[in-house]
Amino acid sequence: MMEILGMAVEALWNNKLRTALTMLGVIIGITSVIAITSVGQGVQKATEQQIQALGTDVLQIFPGSARTGGISQGVGSSSTLTWQDAKAIQQQAPAVQVVSAYLQRPGQVVYGNLNHSTNIVGIDLNYQQARNTNLTQGRFFTAQEMDVAKSLAILGPTVRDQLFGSNGNAIGEKIRIQRNIYEVIGVFEKKGSEGSMDRDDQVFIPLTNMSNRVVGNNSLNGFAVNGIYVKVADQNQSKTAEFQVVNLLRLRHNLSPSQSDDFTIRNRTDIVSTFSTVVGLFTVMVVAIASISLLVGGIGIANIMLVSVVERTREIGIRKAVGATNSAILQQFLAESVVISSAGGGIGVGLGILIALISATMFSFPFVVSVWSVVCGFGLSFIVGLLAGVIPARNAAQLDPIVSLRSD
Repeated sequence: MMEILGMAVEALWNNKLRTALTMLGVIIGITSVIAITSVGQGVQKATEQQIQALGTDVLQIFPGSARTGGISQGVGSSSTLTWQDAKAIQQQAPAVQVVSAYLQRPGQVVYGNLNHSTNIVGIDLNYQQARNTNLTQGRFFTAQEMDVAKSLAILGPTVRDQLFGSNGNAIGEKIRIQRNIYEVIGVFEKKGSEGSMDRDDQVFIPLTNMSNRVVGNNSLNGFAVNGIYVKVADQNQSKTAEFQVVNLLRLRHNLSPSQSDDFTIRNRTDIVSTFSTVVGLFTVMVVAIASISLLVGGIGIANIMLVSVVERTREIGIRKAVGATNSAILQQFLAESVVISSAGGGIGVGLGILIALISATMFSFPFVVSVWSVVCGFGLSFIVGLLAGVIPARNAAQLDPIVSLRSD
């Protein structure tokens, strides 16, 4: 077997250009499969990590949709949620650990001769725990400050950088929001973007102050809020918590069984699951398309091997005349086909990993190369070579030695 393998390598080496062109289809196919699979898994892992950082154990509740002239204005356009709803969920939903309500509006923040357009967010005392976020500087609001609606502010890192510089100390400084003066008492850690919203480009003030001085439009049932974060006690109980919240809010909002919910709940666990499914299906689709290159490569190998049989008819006749068996001839041509495809597969695996590494470095997502993709890629190249070489090898083995020796 080693002798046959050596002869196969020697024969391929003597025709370097033809061998390289034959391997090209396999190289492209395997490179595409490895690179696309790795990049897809890296992007999926990066997104999952980002969502995990935001909290997959958090439900987000939005008010219902207002309608104008029979046209829906979108989720959150009506005032159907209140701070009192949040407090009721905290007290009456056993599967819930902590609840935090918020109220937000776009606005200008002014410091000296500098100003910055950002998002003003009124939050309650449970915000840090519900949103899994910490302070890098200063302190949080106290219960007394929340009760008296004191004019205090905690900055997101982007706002701090815009007004005070990345190394500036904002603690104790005074900023102006809609003609009201606020004292900066803290800076939140960097959290990144959540959908279209940049969590770092926000200013946080007490929810009571936000409702009374900035927005000034309470609902009849209490403080109207733009949303409620519900952190469940156990991630596995997110569906149970969602069921409890839905029933409690419907009861509080006096909705009859025939009426639709006047609120919307988003479960981050469902978002992660849906995203993983979509990315997985997309990766499978692209890999399937890339696998066509393997088929083309296999056809190329088969064509070259068939041509090689015709070109080497006299050589085959001489080998048979000096005692080579049909089995030996068959094994030699099969070996050549497998060597071509395996070498192409090895090069393709290396190039695919290199492309995935470069992509991960350039676009800042985790570098992931699964063992199964490498094994499957290399295994596919081996199988392609084996199948592509069967017919040419069989034709070579069945040549009549006398007819072969007469060939020019």
